[in-house]
Amino acid sequence: MNEQTQKLEASAETTTRRIVLSDGTEAATQSIGPAPGHDNLGDIVICHGTPWSSRMWLPLARELGLHHRVFLWDMPGYGDSIAEEAVAVDLVTQRRRLAELLDIWGIQMPHVIAHDIGGAVALGAHLLENRDFASLYLLDIVTLDPWGSPFFRLVAENEPVFAALPPQLHRALVTEYIAGAGGEGLGHSSVQELAAPWCTGAGQPAFYHQIASLRPEHTGPIVNRLGEVRCPARVGWGEDDPWIPAEQAKLLTQLLPGTTTTSRFSGAGHLVPLESPDEISFDITKWLNSNAPGTIS
Repeated sequence: MNEQTQKLEASAETTTRRIVLSDGTEAATQSIGPAPGHDNLGDIVICHGTPWSSRMWLPLARELGLHHRVFLWDMPGYGDSIAEEAVAVDLVTQRRRLAELLDIWGIQMPHVIAHDIGGAVALGAHLLENRDFASLYLLDIVTLDPWGSPFFRLVAENEPVFAALPPQLHRALVTEYIAGAGGEGLGHSSVQELAAPWCTGAGQPAFYHQIASLRPEHTGPIVNRLGEVRCPARVGWGEDDPWIPAEQAKLLTQLLPGTTTTSRFSGAGHLVPLESPDEISFDITKWLNSNAPGTIS
């Protein structure tokens, strides 16, 4: 990054806000950019996956915020939106929260970047809550069957037992679980940062509650309507994703309408923004530029 870009990034305005939603939950949100002297080339909304938060996307969001207005949110039950008491965190509820947030933010036709279960949340808001997007960038998303590991089923059947683990055993479990999502490019410090929100008094039960709440039957209606997506879409996938096989990228592009483009990131696992940050930044920026107003595809 050159000195001029560093200056622009430092001057891009960031606003942090906790928004109380109609169901009584709070969502920690941030909006970034655009930098002074730069036009807004389009609003961007980023939807994180599990068991992560929007923090994973902050470096890219700051970069995109030079020329866009970027909105991030921690879904209730994740990151800075973890509450002392358990809240509903199923995919149906989260997609409705996203639709409500778009109304609160006053955003129409944003570009949406979605990862993991954030893909199901974004697609659900689009297809089932009737929110329009300018474009969709879908990265290693949870939507197509099969998804949900044997560990998911074990937690669903024994959630109180896991929630009651001694803290040191829970920390070891969640750290190992997160480390297993990435490839060689996922560093130890990234794993520790991703695990941190789940290793608090409120975070431990929240970790198992969100796993137990994620059900494939909530993505079935989305899959059935993928052919009704009303905006350009691009699919990105870590070539070595150990959680969701990269073969799903091809199937997803076949189910989406129009000419859906695909990027596969060599050597990356499930956490491409942390494992291949330069490559994902280049690909998303190119995608956004190709869908800027007035651009002829």
